Amino acid sequence: MKSFFSNIQGDKAIWGVVALLALFSFLPVYSASSNLVYVVGNGTTLGHLVKHGLLLFLGFGIIYGVHRIPTHYFKGLSIIAMPVVILLLIYTLAQGTTIEGANASRWIRLPWVGITFQTSNLAAVVLMIYIARYLTKIRDRKITFNESILPLWLPVFLVLLLILPANFSTAAIIFFMVLVLCFLGGYPLKYLAVMVGTGLICLVMFVLTAKAIPDIFPNRVDTWISRVESFWDPADTEADYQIEKAKIAIASGGIVGQGAGKSVMKNFLPQSSSDFIYAIIIEEYGLVGGFALMFFYMLLLFRIVVVANSNASVFGKLLVVGVGLPIVFQALINMAVATELFPVTGQTLPLISSGGTSIWMTCLAIGIVLSASIKREGEEQQSAIDDTNPLEVLSGQL
Repeated sequence: MKSFFSNIQGDKAIWGVVALLALFSFLPVYSASSNLVYVVGNGTTLGHLVKHGLLLFLGFGIIYGVHRIPTHYFKGLSIIAMPVVILLLIYTLAQGTTIEGANASRWIRLPWVGITFQTSNLAAVVLMIYIARYLTKIRDRKITFNESILPLWLPVFLVLLLILPANFSTAAIIFFMVLVLCFLGGYPLKYLAVMVGTGLICLVMFVLTAKAIPDIFPNRVDTWISRVESFWDPADTEADYQIEKAKIAIASGGIVGQGAGKSVMKNFLPQSSSDFIYAIIIEEYGLVGGFALMFFYMLLLFRIVVVANSNASVFGKLLVVGVGLPIVFQALINMAVATELFPVTGQTLPLISSGGTSIWMTCLAIGIVLSASIKREGEEQQSAIDDTNPLEVLSGQL
C-alpha cells in the first residue's frame, strides 16, 4: 500500500478535489436512487450505491493508470484511437439500442459487464487530444484553410455528424470546445468564423432533412425544438415538468437545506440521480452546499489552468486545456439547467451523477491532466523535440 501511494504523482490539489467530489457523491446518489427503487421499481438503494462505488473505484483505477503515461505518448495514441472512435460511433448510431423501451441510440451495451457505454464521451476526449496534436504540429507555420480541411476539420465534422442525430447537446458542446481549443492554439479567427458558419448550415440542413423525412431520426428534432421552446415559453411538456420540479427542490432547500437524505422532490423529479442531481443537492444541503460544490469545480478549473500554464510543451498546454475545460464546462451546464438558466440538455454532473460512462471518461480526462502536471526526467527535452518543426531540426543539423 505504501508503494502504491508513493507512485501517485501529479498535482495534489487536483487529486484532493477529485477525491472530495467522489466521496461526496455517495450521499446524493444514495438519496436520489430511491426514486429508481420506489417509483421506477429498479433495484435497491444499496445496489445503486454499490454500483456507484464500483464505477468510481474503476474510475480512479483509470486515473492512476493514465497519469503514469508520459504526456507525449498521447500524440500517437490519438492517431490510433480516432478511427476506432469513428467506427464505434457508426456502430452506435446504426444499432440504435433501446433501454427500458426508450430510444437510447447514443449508447452501446457491453454484454460481458451488463452496462451501457456512451461512445460520444470517449469521442470527445480523443478528439480533443487529436486537435491538440494537430495545433502543435502547425504552430510555427502559416496555415491555409484548404490544407487544414482534411487533417483537422474532416475528423471534427465526421465525429459531430455521427453524434448529432442522437445527442445534439453533446455535439454542440464538443463543437464549442473545439473552437475554444483552436482559438487558444492560434488557429486564424477568420477560418474559425468560416467553420462556425459551416456548422450552422450543416445543422439547418440536418433539421430540415429530419423534418422532411421524420422516419430517419424519429422524435429527436422535435425533442430539441420542444426543449428550447419550453425554455423560452414554458408549456406542459416533459422538459418543463422536470424544470418545475427542480425549481421546487431548490426553493425547498433554502440556505442550509433539509438535511442529508431528506429530499422530497427526488420522488417526483425524473433523472434525479443523474441529470438533475444538483437540484437534489441544493434541496438537501441548501445554497451553502450548492455554492460549496460550485467552489470545488472552480478550484478544479483554477488548477487546470495552473497545470496548463506551467507545462513545458505546447502540446501539453493544449492537451490540458482540451480535456480539462470540458469537465468544468459540463458541470456549469448541468447546474444552469437545474436552475433554469439553460434549456434541458441531459448533461450529467461530472464525478457526482450516477452513470458509468460519464464517470470513466471524466476520470480519463483527469488522468491526462495529472500526467501533464508531472515533471518527468527527460520529458522536457522530448517535448521540445516533439514541438519543434522537423524542418527546423534538419536545417539546424545542416
